[in-house]
Amino acid sequence: MEDLRIGVIGAGGRGSIAKHAHKPGGGSRVVACCDTVPEHLDQAREWYGSDIFTTADYRTLLEQELDAVFVTTPDFLHEEHTLAALEAGVAVYLEKPMAITIAGCDRILEAARARSVRLYLGHNMRHMSFVRKMKQLIDAGLIGEVKTAWCRHFVGNGGDFYFKDWHADRRLSTGLLLQKAAHDIDVLHWLCGAYATRVNAMGSLSVYGEITDRHDPEEPGNAKANHDNWPPLSQTQLNPVVDVEDVSMLQMQLENGVLASYQQCHFAPDYWRNYTIIGTEGRIENFGDGAEGTTIRLWNRRTNWNPGGDEVFPLDEETGGHGGADPKIVAEFVRFAREGGPIDTSPVAARYSVAVGVQATESLRSGGVPRDVPRLDAEVEEYFAGE
Repeated sequence: MEDLRIGVIGAGGRGSIAKHAHKPGGGSRVVACCDTVPEHLDQAREWYGSDIFTTADYRTLLEQELDAVFVTTPDFLHEEHTLAALEAGVAVYLEKPMAITIAGCDRILEAARARSVRLYLGHNMRHMSFVRKMKQLIDAGLIGEVKTAWCRHFVGNGGDFYFKDWHADRRLSTGLLLQKAAHDIDVLHWLCGAYATRVNAMGSLSVYGEITDRHDPEEPGNAKANHDNWPPLSQTQLNPVVDVEDVSMLQMQLENGVLASYQQCHFAPDYWRNYTIIGTEGRIENFGDGAEGTTIRLWNRRTNWNPGGDEVFPLDEETGGHGGADPKIVAEFVRFAREGGPIDTSPVAARYSVAVGVQATESLRSGGVPRDVPRLDAEVEEYFAGE
């Protein structure tokens, strides 16, 4: 079996996930990398070998002999880079979110369909052990029929990760209710078994808008986590433009009648997410989202206060990025790029997570007015369902 020849557009940052695909002689290898930051290409040569092809121009990378490509550039470049890769006819791993507009997502899906090119979306939370365990318990009927769900997301490193670079500029991200919440919206859809049809949201720039210390527009922001940056108002060197919300609350009505909500806070002291799913016969909740000691607790008997739950499902800590999800999702992509077949992520689901994020952001910025989520073209949806 010859190795798949893989390229990476956006070798820095999230592009490091491609390391899991670099297995020379084992079925796949990274042979080309693109990035506009020279240091990122230096790092790529250390990871993949001094003989790999490197360039600052993604078009030149796509002229190489490739079988697949990772698109791991900033969100506002996803559409441009993915459309070019699909036009080149190579299988694409596209990091979430698919794009920063609904129209952008739909153009990507239509291009993949028109060219019959395999498109894979990097919603790695579907490979996190705690999410998969919750899905397993729901599908096994342990809480009956799902009726409502919510997610609280404590983004403890938010001031570092999202307010010091392009994420803080709504022109480049739309907003964090899309960029950061895309994962959780997708998980809520997956666990509840349907997509949202109507949403409304509220939010504000409650804390980081008060900070006047900003880095020079010509300098990149230092978006590395630093726990010494506390309390939140002590942050310095924020992005020159900060016009996205640091706290937001979203409500969703799903097509199967389930009601779901999502809450996001970027100035919390801790960093994790908590899901609660309630059905006709019980509820489940995660404590921890991948670190040591993570458990899923089940309540399925009538009781008063019972913080320990009626049954506890402990999860082993897994190695690899994002609680072991990164190596798993890359392995699935490599297999999909080579052979096709069923996958646990979904381009259609990824589009709906963006659509909810976009419509919720519009609702948030217009006083919480409800917004309908536009449906995907039925023929396109059917195409990807039958891939």
